[in-house]
Formats: sequence, structure tokens, C-alpha cells
Amino acid sequence: MARNIELPRRIEGAPVEGAIPSVVIVGRPNVGKSSLLNCLARERIAIVDPTAGVTRDRISVIVEHEGRLFELWDTGGVGTPDDLVAEVQTQIETALNRADLVLFVVDALDGLLPLDRDIALRLRRIGREVLLVANKVDHPKHEEASLEFFSLGFGPPCHVCALQGYGRGDLLAALSARLPESGPAPPREALKLAVVGRRNVGKSTLINTLRGETRVIVSDLPGTTRDAVDVPFERNGRSYVAVDTAGVKRKSRLADSIEFYSLARAYRAIRRCDVALMMLDVAAEIGRVDKQLAAAIERAYKPCVIVANKWDLAEGRMTTDDYVKYLNAHLAGLAFAPVSFISAADGIRVDDALRLAESLAGQSRTQVSTSELNRVLEDAFAARAPRGKKGKRPKLFYATQIGVAPPTFLVFASNASAIDAGYTRYLANQFRQHLPFPEVPLRIVYRERRSEGPKRNKNSASAPQGP
Repeated sequence: MARNIELPRRIEGAPVEGAIPSVVIVGRPNVGKSSLLNCLARERIAIVDPTAGVTRDRISVIVEHEGRLFELWDTGGVGTPDDLVAEVQTQIETALNRADLVLFVVDALDGLLPLDRDIALRLRRIGREVLLVANKVDHPKHEEASLEFFSLGFGPPCHVCALQGYGRGDLLAALSARLPESGPAPPREALKLAVVGRRNVGKSTLINTLRGETRVIVSDLPGTTRDAVDVPFERNGRSYVAVDTAGVKRKSRLADSIEFYSLARAYRAIRRCDVALMMLDVAAEIGRVDKQLAAAIERAYKPCVIVANKWDLAEGRMTTDDYVKYLNAHLAGLAFAPVSFISAADGIRVDDALRLAESLAGQSRTQVSTSELNRVLEDAFAARAPRGKKGKRPKLFYATQIGVAPPTFLVFASNASAIDAGYTRYLANQFRQHLPFPEVPLRIVYRERRSEGPKRNKNSASAPQGP
């Protein structure tokens, strides 16, 4: 039975991982822990659903309050009725090991239940400071009813209604007063990696290997990861944040709202990452879902490392060149993306994937001179001009780089609206071939300019025409 699941009796060692204090939210299922994380972060990070046991992995976010930073962790419900109950319990224990403060959440509407008393008894054994939070308080009568929670032994509860934001400021003030002073922010921002792929290709296994611990649950059950889980780690002296995402499947097969929001967060992880790691199982054929995921990476203009996992099982049956040809035939839009052949479970060549990600991040932030860019533009236009429409052939005049991450170029042209997507791909390939962006997506936008140049009076200097 769920009541028999134990929290750790005693926790040894320093609770803090790094310089930023850690706050862990715990409580029985469906008391509003994920809603509280979203409320304090002012962002929908954790999935909120009335189904008990939605949160399985540890989910974290950095929160700033009055100039102070702390890392806030959501955890699965203690006593979750779930096929993965042992793994969920392990994640809770790991989070509590590192907690500077525990937010023990109870439900003011349900009142004090036996499982709340059971959790309180176990929390008193762990040697961490506990702040009691009574959630779902949106009326004065609910505050009166919450007096029974005093018997838990953690003092008066902070009253909040996480869904409405009521009591947020008071809770943050009480929370901050109980935290140790945080150290300075890290001098170099961590590289954000979105680990994406369809179900059961080894995303969580890769992150656990990189992290060096079981940070996200790994199971043969499909769909184990539901949220997009941020996992900070250091490797070879460099800081990273890996985002483990729910396995993507066809929208027509989404079973419920939980999977719908998991899919939405997977695409959101792509939008906010620096580099996407698109994982494929080399033993499985590339399907429609893989193509849709690759298209999402293209639309977001994100650098991408294609991570061919379980390569140890394929060696001897195919070569890397064979697999790259197969990829190019099925994922043509990512033909420029480098491929890393790894075995996540054994840690084979996972550092190669990180080195590629670092290289792509550097390429995406590169700026080239206008003269160098226009030399390539002139050669590309001379070799192949856009076809145009209704007899009106566009002419390219000059270009300038207007942004990085992704590298973005503004091209001045006549009849710019007639330039089709095929020619834009050709131009991007030329830029990649001759400029220092060989493996990243490029964004090209056009601005209309008439071939005779802008109107000017007789005393003005002639306008430069470019190539």
C-alpha cells in the first residue's frame, strides 16, 4: 500500500548543491504542489491536472525574489498510486537530500488527512527546516478551518491559493527569511540543450549518463517522462542545462490532456534551447513523428545535433556513412546537422555529442563582415538567379547580417515577393558553404528595393548598388 512508502529517516551531509539555495515542495498527491511551483515561478512549468500522480520526475526552476535566487523543486506526490511508485519515491528522497527548506503542502479544503500526519512524522526525521503551506485558501472561512494543521508540529501554515496567486507575496517573504544567503550568479551562462525524440529512444538515459546520477526516471514503460524537466549538470568544466522532454507521438494518438501538455512542452523546450539534441534509435525506422519533430526544429531555427543512439547494437551491420545517407534521404531539412553516434546506456561517445553542441552554439553566435557576406551573395546570384513570377525576375542587390542565434540576414532585392522557398534554401546553403556557419540553420529575410535605386535629387550622391 502507498502508506508503507518511507521517506528517508536521516539525511547526511550538506544540503546545498552549488551556491543557490534549494527549496523542495512535498505533499500527498493532488494538493496543488505543481500549481504552487507555477505560482511562485509566475510561469506554467509543471503540468497541472486533477489526475493524481501527474508529476513523477523532479522538476525545478530558478526563482528570484527581491534580488535573491533560489532553486524551487516540485516532486511527485508522497504515496502516489502509480506503476513507478518506487522510482517516484527515489526522486523525492534525492530532492530532500539537497533541500535547504521543505515546503510541506496540505489541502485546506480536504482538511487534515492521515497521510498528511504520516508525511509530517517522516519530515521531522530528516533534519531540514519545514515551512507548512495550506493551499486552496480563497476565503476567510478556509483560514479558520486550517487551524487543525497546527497539530502537525510545524507552526502556523502560510495560506495560499496557488491557482489564483493569493498569498504569493507572503509565502515568498516567509520562504526567503528561512533561506541561507545565496552565492553570486555563475559567471558563464549554462548551455541549454533540449533533448527531444519520440518515445523510448533513450532521452532520459542520456541525461542520467551526462549528469552522473539517476536524475530522471528510466523505465521500459512508454511515456515515463511527462513534463519537460530541466536538469543542470557540469561536464569537463562546462555548465549545461539539459531539458528532458516527453516522447513525441502523433497528435491523433494523444490519449489525454496530460500527454497534450507534455507534447506542447516538448515543442516549447525546442524554442527556448540553445541547441537541440534530436535522438534517434538506430534500430528503428525514421517515421512521421521524427519528420515532424525535425520540422519543428527547422521552424525554430535551432542548431541541432542528430544523436544516433544504441549504435553499439548496429556496428557491424551498417556503417556511419550508410546511416548518414539514410538520414539525408528522410530528414533532408536537417542535412546540414552533424550526427553523433553514441550509446547512452554505456556512456560511449556522449562527450562527442556535447562537443558538437558547443561548436554549433559558437557558430550560431558568429557575426561576419558585410563585405564578406556580399562577396558570397554576388557569387551565389551569378551562379543561380531566382526564377521569378510572371516574367518579373528578382534581382539581389546587397545583404547585411542583422542578428545571431540564429544568424539572420537581410537581403535587399527587387520583386522580393517572387523569391520562393527553394531559392532561399539555395542561398542559405551557399552561405553555409562559404561562411563560418557550416552546420547551423540560417534565417534570410528580404526587403523590397527597386533596381533603379531610391529617388534622389540631382545634388545627392549616387546610392551604392551592391553586387
